[in-house]
Amino acid sequence: MGGSRRRVDLLSRIRIVERTGSTNADLLADNGAVEGDWMVALAQDAGRGRQGREWVGQDGNYFGSTLVELRPSDPSAASLSLVAGLALIEAVDAAVPGQPLMLKWPNDLMLSGKKLGGILLERSQDRVVIGFGVNLAVAPELSDRKAASLGGAVSPQAFAPLLAASFEKLVALWRTSGPVMMANAWLARAHPVGSRLEVHTSPSEKLSGTFAGLESDGALRLQLAPGQIEIVRAGDVEL
Repeated sequence: MGGSRRRVDLLSRIRIVERTGSTNADLLADNGAVEGDWMVALAQDAGRGRQGREWVGQDGNYFGSTLVELRPSDPSAASLSLVAGLALIEAVDAAVPGQPLMLKWPNDLMLSGKKLGGILLERSQDRVVIGFGVNLAVAPELSDRKAASLGGAVSPQAFAPLLAASFEKLVALWRTSGPVMMANAWLARAHPVGSRLEVHTSPSEKLSGTFAGLESDGALRLQLAPGQIEIVRAGDVEL
């Protein structure tokens, strides 16, 4: 009975709308939204990715956002990116088991080397909105990378509670166990330490090296040369 009540409570926190501009923007603008609320749109017209990129929306794909209200005792807000990535890969595992999934720094979910999903975190004072986009049905044509989809194996309406449950559980662990545990869990699902990476830290700057793990707040450790580690807090990675 307890599990059934929890599922009903979780579903009641998920608002599904037919269409919106951006679920992130909607939640950020909603002063009545509280931690654990979700907005999921069946169509999204003005979705955004990292660094101002457009998130290409396709029918049948997932577009949803949730809210975390930061507490004084919380770990670094930046480490919520680790929580979000783990929640997303866990939810896809539950929805369509057995897929060759991998997390790619900082906020991508990969399927067989192609982008399946992405995450965008936006902060306003002590509120952090986390937006998720997942190609459940259709892989859009992207100019700068290859995309993958799950081929319609799960609907947005069915995927929403899986992701909400996973995210709720991992936020609780983030608060009680700390970011180091989250970083280690993220590393277990990501490109291996020692992988060759190219990191675009700006349109005109690129760093090359090997992946040397994560800082506790989720920043990337890039080994440029023996004994030389660069800490990267923002950028795009090519494997």
